[in-house]
Amino acid sequence: MSDVQIGLSGLAVLFVLIALRLPVGLALIGVSFAGLWYMMGWGIAWGSLGLIPYQFSANWVLSSVPMFLLLGYVCYHAQLTQGLFRAARLWLTRVPGGLAVASIFGTTGFAAVCGSSVACSAAMGRVAVPEMIEHRYQPGLATSTVAIAGTVGALLPPSIIMILYGIIAQESITKLFLGGIAAGLITVLGYIIVVVTRVKLNPALAPSTTEHIDRAEKWKALWEVWPVVMIMVGIFGGLFAGLFTPTEAGAVGAALACVVALCKRTLTWGRFRDAVLETLLTTGTLLIIAMGASLLTRFLSLSGAGDFLSSLVIDAGASTLAVLLIIVLIYLLLGMFLEPIGAMLLTLPIVLPIIDSVDLSLIWFGVVLTKLLEIGMVTPPIGMNIFVIKSVVGDLVATGAIFKGVLWFLVMDILVLAVLMAFPDIILFLPRVLG
Repeated sequence: MSDVQIGLSGLAVLFVLIALRLPVGLALIGVSFAGLWYMMGWGIAWGSLGLIPYQFSANWVLSSVPMFLLLGYVCYHAQLTQGLFRAARLWLTRVPGGLAVASIFGTTGFAAVCGSSVACSAAMGRVAVPEMIEHRYQPGLATSTVAIAGTVGALLPPSIIMILYGIIAQESITKLFLGGIAAGLITVLGYIIVVVTRVKLNPALAPSTTEHIDRAEKWKALWEVWPVVMIMVGIFGGLFAGLFTPTEAGAVGAALACVVALCKRTLTWGRFRDAVLETLLTTGTLLIIAMGASLLTRFLSLSGAGDFLSSLVIDAGASTLAVLLIIVLIYLLLGMFLEPIGAMLLTLPIVLPIIDSVDLSLIWFGVVLTKLLEIGMVTPPIGMNIFVIKSVVGDLVATGAIFKGVLWFLVMDILVLAVLMAFPDIILFLPRVLG
């Protein structure tokens, strides 16, 4: 058996193991180690297992991941983001589906200090969904709005997915963040259009409120948003002004969140401990998957399987559009069964050489890839954001009703994706000007 055949066989075994629900990180490490052992012997396999994960994890930029995660968890546990939904609700009360639109704005605000779609959905779901149902919103609309709005968490900086992508693709994380801003804002606008249009066509979905709110109450609610605004200004003002790097921005943001929470007296020792423990658990999980992906990259490179697959696409003479459509279809299918980071790290060793060969911007592709991965967060049968919201509402809303409500937003997601692919400058303008 040739080395290329060994590499291709390893990929086939890998997908079988993942289909059998073996954790992605363990599947990546096991298949890569076994393949290197079969090709090059026991010593090289063990040497690679010791050296490659260390080389990857020793990357200084990776330290930003636990810092940004800690930032998000501190904001969540210290309840720094609760004022976001209240302020949006009071200011948007007259808009059709105002509470749903407010939940989109609130989730977007939380995304700007979190970087995780699951955390965004969980945090806003506990606040927004009960209030919408109390105001007689259709449960499917209430839950699906928060589930889909959570996906913005990966597009807006600080995005954990973009940080890992930038490390693997060796691209500027700052430019990826800048590119994600436009994509995230267009996505938010699209979701608002869906809510307003649906409620205009069927007012029974979201009965209008008769609550009278004076201007003083609105301004008071807006003042409650200051913790998030201060953290955002501190992080992104310093980041884009060049005062510190994306790696340092994570540490600055986490420290700033702790200071703000202490000033508000909402950060207890128990809450801080919970934030740290969740940060450690999530970071450990991500690093195991990422180390496995780095081993897979080396295995595919040494076997020649990666180059073989890339050459198949190039030699086939497929157009750039055809290549992109195939990649989009693959990620949409993977998103139905794998969590986003696992799907990304599993496929990047194969996909990046293909994207590079057709002369597409890796910054642009990184943002488009993030959008594709987040669509997978709300598609059946896995749909992690759906089950996060389901865990929040319990038996109040059926899982099927949440999936059904999300279908309207998925149509908009596909339209937004098409726009981003047709007009790359939407993503590349800010990185080109400010990056």
